Amino acid sequence: MATKSANVLARVEPEIKEQAESIMSKLGLPASVVINALYKQIILTKSIPFSLSLPKEPTTLDSMTTEEFTSIMENGLSQAQNDQSRPVADVFADLRQEIR
Repeated sequence: MATKSANVLARVEPEIKEQAESIMSKLGLPASVVINALYKQIILTKSIPFSLSLPKEPTTLDSMTTEEFTSIMENGLSQAQNDQSRPVADVFADLRQEIR
């Protein structure tokens, strides 16, 4: 008779575990079901079913060519001349909303 279950032992950061289990609880899914589903997807796709890549680094002045910098500055100047700008207070208020 085949074994009906096997144990998986994994160490994870406590805060990560708590956050993930909170979400799984809201979805009504125990960790064992999520892990089983992940394993099945690995088998089905013969890969990890999500991207494992480093995030794109933000563009900085040091990483830009002179042409890229000039293009950005010309675009900004054109927007200002065509009254397509926004008050800085509004921009920062929008940024604060995105961070929350």
